[in-house]
Amino acid sequence: MSEGADAPPLPAGERAGVRGSGAAPPAPFARIPPLAPGMRIGLYGGSFNPAHEAHRAASLLALKKLRLDRVWWLVTPGNPLKDNRALPPLAARLAQARAVAAHPALLPTGLEAGLGTRFSYDTVDALVRRFPRVHFVWLMGADNLASFHRWQHWRDIAARVPIAVIDRPGCTFPAMASPAATALARRRVRESEAGALATMRPPAWVFLHGLKSPLSSTRLREGG
Repeated sequence: MSEGADAPPLPAGERAGVRGSGAAPPAPFARIPPLAPGMRIGLYGGSFNPAHEAHRAASLLALKKLRLDRVWWLVTPGNPLKDNRALPPLAARLAQARAVAAHPALLPTGLEAGLGTRFSYDTVDALVRRFPRVHFVWLMGADNLASFHRWQHWRDIAARVPIAVIDRPGCTFPAMASPAATALARRRVRESEAGALATMRPPAWVFLHGLKSPLSSTRLREGG
């Protein structure tokens, strides 16, 4: 039986940032993609402003090394750590992300808008509780690991789902020397065991090498 878009809506108490039962149903782009028990899903969050080939390359690397069934690009309505005043509309960023993804296993989604979640932990918590038989893995670039300790409830994210950190040129040392990497050092998994990460009990994380692209959304916006 599918556990995807036809699953029952979250109770009001489980929808972070949304209260009451009179809310309108989510737009199609904000629905949760189809799921089935036992699937391995990578969760790759970000503004995707814009999405680019490095996002795609990182996702395909994770798909292969972690033996994932899908990678969801969680295109956020707004990043709580950034100024969102110049952020293009969610629908426009989703359309551009889908054009870049161009792969049946890479699924850009605006599900956070449907869930009403603002912070990554709230999204992770809602998905894990709603789909307990699905194996979720949080994906992030090495640049994000360097600042992971500034995220709200970052330790709780690590306690809820395994994490895969994807190396980026120039980010390896800052990432591995970061407070989060230090705090979770004893929970690090060898890269040779990455294929089993999705079914490991968290906290568990792996550092994946192999991505060489220096692209970033910030550099693309600035014309670099």
